[in-house]
Amino acid sequence: MPANLTTPFLSYCFIVDIPGIAIASFSEATISEMTINTVTYREGTDPQYIRELPTLTSYSNPVFRKGLTASMDLYNWHQLVATQGASAKGASKNVSVTLIDASGSPLANWDLMGAFPVRYVSGGMNAASADVVVEEIELAIHYMKRTK
Repeated sequence: MPANLTTPFLSYCFIVDIPGIAIASFSEATISEMTINTVTYREGTDPQYIRELPTLTSYSNPVFRKGLTASMDLYNWHQLVATQGASAKGASKNVSVTLIDASGSPLANWDLMGAFPVRYVSGGMNAASADVVVEEIELAIHYMKRTK
């Protein structure tokens, strides 16, 4: 049955698919912000008004957070880019983020094209706390498209 067009989706169930990286799950995902840049234009015959014209589209960096585990996949991906650059084989990946409902059916999907890591953070540790250590990766992308 198709989703109701007026009911907003809940944000707690999602899947992040990074090809070649076996990750159990992320606890948080921040999707890229899309911004259409503009240029100001004034016609010579119009002395009073200026116009905004669209130019290039830019994307913010998506960020993903998960509990730190024995898996070195995210760290190794970051190190590949840090040591060999974004053009190295396996450095650039097409990442998919799918919002799902409680039964696992997809509600919305974003494809992050040409993604590579630009920041990796292993969370802090505190002997006075029983919090989970969080691993974070930030990606740069060529572009993003919502496919559902």
